[in-house]
Amino acid sequence: MPELIIWKDREIDKLKRDMERLMFRLRKDFGMPFFKGIAGQVPSIDLSETESELIIKAKIAGLNPEDLDIVISGDMLTIKGELKQEFVKESENYHRTERRHGSFARTIQIPCRIRTEDVEASYKDEILTIVMPKCKPEKAPAVKIKVE
Repeated sequence: MPELIIWKDREIDKLKRDMERLMFRLRKDFGMPFFKGIAGQVPSIDLSETESELIIKAKIAGLNPEDLDIVISGDMLTIKGELKQEFVKESENYHRTERRHGSFARTIQIPCRIRTEDVEASYKDEILTIVMPKCKPEKAPAVKIKVE
Protein backbone atom coordinates (compact mmCIF):
# COMPACT_ATOMS: atom_id res chain seq x y z
CA MET A 1 0.00 0.00 0.00
CA PRO A 2 2.82 2.53 0.67
CA GLU A 3 3.90 2.10 -2.98
CA LEU A 4 0.48 3.33 -4.10
CA ILE A 5 0.72 6.47 -1.92
CA ILE A 6 4.21 7.28 -3.22
CA TRP A 7 3.02 6.83 -6.84
CA LYS A 8 -0.05 9.04 -6.18
CA ASP A 9 2.10 11.80 -4.64
CA ARG A 10 4.50 11.73 -7.60
CA GLU A 11 1.64 11.96 -10.09
CA ILE A 12 0.05 14.87 -8.23
CA ASP A 13 3.41 16.68 -8.12
CA LYS A 14 3.86 16.11 -11.86
CA LEU A 15 0.35 17.43 -12.57
CA LYS A 16 1.06 20.49 -10.41
CA ARG A 17 4.31 21.24 -12.30
CA ASP A 18 2.51 20.81 -15.64
CA MET A 19 -0.24 23.24 -14.60
CA GLU A 20 2.31 25.80 -13.39
CA ARG A 21 4.16 25.54 -16.73
CA LEU A 22 0.88 25.98 -18.60
CA MET A 23 -0.06 29.11 -16.60
CA PHE A 24 3.43 30.57 -17.07
CA ARG A 25 3.22 29.94 -20.81
CA LEU A 26 -0.22 31.57 -21.06
CA ARG A 27 1.00 34.66 -19.19
CA LYS A 28 4.11 34.82 -21.37
CA ASP A 29 2.32 34.30 -24.69
CA PHE A 30 -0.66 36.54 -24.03
CA GLY A 31 1.14 39.18 -21.94
CA MET A 32 -1.44 39.31 -19.15
CA PRO A 33 -2.44 37.32 -16.10
CA PHE A 34 -4.71 34.40 -16.87
CA PHE A 35 -8.33 34.91 -15.71
CA LYS A 36 -7.73 38.64 -15.18
CA GLY A 37 -10.95 39.57 -16.98
CA ILE A 38 -13.08 37.30 -14.83
CA ALA A 39 -11.57 38.35 -11.49
CA GLY A 40 -11.65 42.02 -12.48
CA GLN A 41 -15.44 42.08 -12.92
CA VAL A 42 -16.25 41.79 -9.22
CA PRO A 43 -15.83 45.16 -7.49
CA SER A 44 -13.64 45.36 -4.40
CA ILE A 45 -15.62 46.61 -1.41
CA ASP A 46 -14.62 48.40 1.80
CA LEU A 47 -17.23 48.44 4.60
CA SER A 48 -16.61 50.85 7.48
CA GLU A 49 -18.72 52.00 10.40
CA THR A 50 -19.06 55.18 12.40
CA GLU A 51 -21.27 55.73 15.41
CA SER A 52 -24.23 56.66 13.21
CA GLU A 53 -23.53 55.21 9.73
CA LEU A 54 -22.29 52.29 7.68
CA ILE A 55 -20.20 53.34 4.69
CA ILE A 56 -19.49 51.15 1.68
CA LYS A 57 -16.92 52.11 -0.93
CA ALA A 58 -16.60 50.05 -4.10
CA LYS A 59 -14.05 50.53 -6.89
CA ILE A 60 -15.92 50.30 -10.17
CA ALA A 61 -14.04 51.61 -13.19
CA GLY A 62 -15.46 52.73 -16.52
CA LEU A 63 -19.12 52.82 -15.56
CA ASN A 64 -21.89 55.39 -15.87
CA PRO A 65 -23.95 55.88 -12.68
CA GLU A 66 -27.16 55.09 -14.60
CA ASP A 67 -25.77 51.61 -15.35
CA LEU A 68 -25.73 50.76 -11.61
CA ASP A 69 -28.49 48.99 -9.72
CA ILE A 70 -28.30 49.05 -5.90
CA VAL A 71 -30.86 47.07 -3.91
CA ILE A 72 -31.28 46.53 -0.16
CA SER A 73 -33.37 43.51 0.76
CA GLY A 74 -33.57 42.62 4.42
CA ASP A 75 -29.98 42.57 5.68
CA MET A 76 -28.42 42.13 2.23
CA LEU A 77 -27.08 44.84 -0.10
CA THR A 78 -26.62 44.01 -3.79
CA ILE A 79 -24.67 46.12 -6.27
CA LYS A 80 -25.25 45.22 -9.92
CA GLY A 81 -23.93 46.89 -13.01
CA GLU A 82 -23.05 46.49 -16.62
CA LEU A 83 -19.89 47.64 -18.35
CA LYS A 84 -20.85 48.27 -21.95
CA GLN A 85 -18.49 47.68 -24.84
CA GLU A 86 -18.00 50.51 -27.28
CA PHE A 87 -18.96 49.90 -30.88
CA VAL A 88 -16.06 48.87 -33.10
CA LYS A 89 -15.63 50.67 -36.40
CA GLU A 90 -15.80 48.33 -39.38
CA SER A 91 -12.82 50.04 -41.03
CA GLU A 92 -10.47 49.21 -38.14
CA ASN A 93 -8.71 45.87 -37.79
CA TYR A 94 -8.18 45.03 -34.14
CA HIS A 95 -5.37 42.71 -33.17
CA ARG A 96 -6.26 42.83 -29.50
CA THR A 97 -8.92 44.36 -27.25
CA GLU A 98 -8.54 44.16 -23.48
CA ARG A 99 -11.21 46.53 -22.25
CA ARG A 100 -13.67 44.89 -19.93
CA HIS A 101 -17.34 44.56 -20.67
CA GLY A 102 -20.19 42.51 -19.25
CA SER A 103 -22.28 42.51 -16.13
CA PHE A 104 -21.30 42.01 -12.51
CA ALA A 105 -23.04 41.64 -9.16
CA ARG A 106 -21.81 41.77 -5.59
CA THR A 107 -23.93 41.00 -2.52
CA ILE A 108 -22.84 41.61 1.06
CA GLN A 109 -24.56 41.23 4.40
CA ILE A 110 -25.30 44.42 6.32
CA PRO A 111 -24.10 43.95 9.92
CA CYS A 112 -26.82 46.03 11.63
CA ARG A 113 -30.25 47.55 11.04
CA ILE A 114 -30.29 50.65 8.84
CA ARG A 115 -32.82 53.29 7.81
CA THR A 116 -33.32 52.25 4.19
CA GLU A 117 -35.30 55.39 3.32
CA ASP A 118 -32.25 57.57 4.13
CA VAL A 119 -29.58 55.62 2.21
CA GLU A 120 -27.54 57.77 -0.20
CA ALA A 121 -25.17 56.75 -3.00
CA SER A 122 -22.67 58.74 -5.06
CA TYR A 123 -20.20 57.83 -7.81
CA LYS A 124 -17.05 59.90 -8.31
CA ASP A 125 -13.56 59.09 -9.61
CA GLU A 126 -14.48 55.41 -10.16
CA ILE A 127 -15.52 55.00 -6.49
CA LEU A 128 -19.11 54.18 -5.58
CA THR A 129 -19.89 55.40 -2.04
CA ILE A 130 -23.02 54.23 -0.24
CA VAL A 131 -23.86 55.86 3.10
CA MET A 132 -26.40 53.99 5.22
CA PRO A 133 -27.64 55.64 8.44
CA LYS A 134 -27.99 53.14 11.28
CA CYS A 135 -31.22 52.73 13.24
CA LYS A 136 -31.10 53.86 16.81
CA PRO A 137 -30.81 50.87 19.13
CA GLU A 138 -34.08 49.92 20.73
CA LYS A 139 -34.02 50.10 24.50
CA ALA A 140 -35.46 47.11 26.23
CA PRO A 141 -38.28 48.06 28.56
CA ALA A 142 -37.42 47.94 32.25
CA VAL A 143 -39.23 45.08 33.96
CA LYS A 144 -39.34 44.73 37.72
CA ILE A 145 -38.78 41.12 38.85
CA LYS A 146 -40.38 40.00 42.07
CA VAL A 147 -38.14 37.91 44.31
CA GLU A 148 -39.86 35.20 46.31
